[in-house]
Amino acid sequence: MGSFRLEAIGCPWQIDTEHPLSIETQRSIRRVIDDYDRVWSRFRVDSTVATLADPDAYEQNLQQVVRLDLPPESAHLSWLYESLYRLTGGAVSPLVGSALEHWGYDADYSLRAKEGEPRADPWGENFTWSGTSMASARPVTVDVGAAGKGQLAGLVGDVLGEAGHTAFAVDASGDLVNRGASLRVGLEHPFAKNTAIGIVELGDAALAASATNRRAWGEGLHHVIDARTGHPVQEVAATWVIADDPATADGLATALFFVEAGELMPGFEFDYVQMFTDGRVRYSE
Repeated sequence: MGSFRLEAIGCPWQIDTEHPLSIETQRSIRRVIDDYDRVWSRFRVDSTVATLADPDAYEQNLQQVVRLDLPPESAHLSWLYESLYRLTGGAVSPLVGSALEHWGYDADYSLRAKEGEPRADPWGENFTWSGTSMASARPVTVDVGAAGKGQLAGLVGDVLGEAGHTAFAVDASGDLVNRGASLRVGLEHPFAKNTAIGIVELGDAALAASATNRRAWGEGLHHVIDARTGHPVQEVAATWVIADDPATADGLATALFFVEAGELMPGFEFDYVQMFTDGRVRYSE
């Protein structure tokens, strides 16, 4: 057995494999994570998507539209976000970044809310994203946190598969990709740390977990934001989703903070648990 731990994109990761990872595979994992971060992170001024938030980029452009060419993983992420945006009535959106910054979850981690109301940027008026092309006619803060970490966990899993590993678990602090042997996973109670509300036997699949007690920094302030209003959600406390694709599991776990599972099932196949702030729980059979 091998276990490889690292800090990446602001959280701890643990990768367990049937055989220890080679130095070259470890380097490949770090390279994939670094490449992803350089494209998608809103916490870095030098990332690709950060260009869309820079007013100078628009002033220097004669057409006053900033266009980005993105790597191949953008195609699946674009389709996923467009689907979730439609099924949640706009609650899940890549343009939630400005609202997160308003509440203090910004590049400096100020964790201090600004005065006034957060800005809600609708998708489609000044912003477009199709496949590997993204464009905006005004400064916007793109944040793909609703599904990006799950996608990145899947890309790390691809590295392991290409290196010959057939049994492994990639644990990206809430986004889990499992291959090979079945894995017993406890679903952490959002109101009682070190307590599980249930146990999942995870096979060859991805499990995504999201909760408002994680990345929370004040009364009612946390990272799960309704893009329609720019305000943190209040009724749902935690969600868990099992799906074949890790990006999809991550995105659906976010979407379940805004809609019931039945509203998402026309577009996706998944299992879920949805826990409300009053203690009620809904889950698939």
